[in-house]
Formats: sequence, structure tokens, C-alpha cells
Amino acid sequence: MPPTKKITLNSSDGETFDVVEAVALQSQIIKRMTDDDRIDNGIPISIVTGKILAKLIEDCKKMIGPQRAWDAEFVKVHQAVLPILVMDPFLFGL
Repeated sequence: MPPTKKITLNSSDGETFDVVEAVALQSQIIKRMTDDDRIDNGIPISIVTGKILAKLIEDCKKMIGPQRAWDAEFVKVHQAVLPILVMDPFLFGL
């Protein structure tokens, strides 16, 4: 079996995430960037911190599964973070 292709995502606070391509491409923004071949040094996701980007990646992983079930654990965060999680998928292009 060929190796799984990965895409590197870089958060606003410098965290780096190597994400399976099928997961990363759930984001329309990332998909457009890969179509334009602008991913040599990873894709900068400057609108979110690593903590938020990690949560968004987890949500993207659920999108490629056979059935996308809402995970209540995803929203068990500090109250100040929840509005960001609600808005970031729109900004992130999910």
C-alpha cells in the first residue's frame, strides 16, 4: 500500500500539524491552496491558534468517516473558546 500523503498546516502561534491529505482537504480554503500549489513550506492558517486548529482537524477527521456524528466532547471547552470554535469553521472554509 502506498504511503498516505500528508499536508502540513501551520497555526498562528507556530504549531505545525502534519495532516492526512483527505482530512485537510475537507477545508475548502486548504483545497484551493493545494490546487494553486502554494504548499511548499506548509499552509499557514494564521486565523487560529494551534489549540483551535487541533480541534478543527479533529472535526475534519469525522467528516471523512462513514457517518459524521456530532461529538459533544468537541464543545467541552472554556466558555471564551466556544464562540471561536463556532465561527472558525466558516472562516476556515468547512
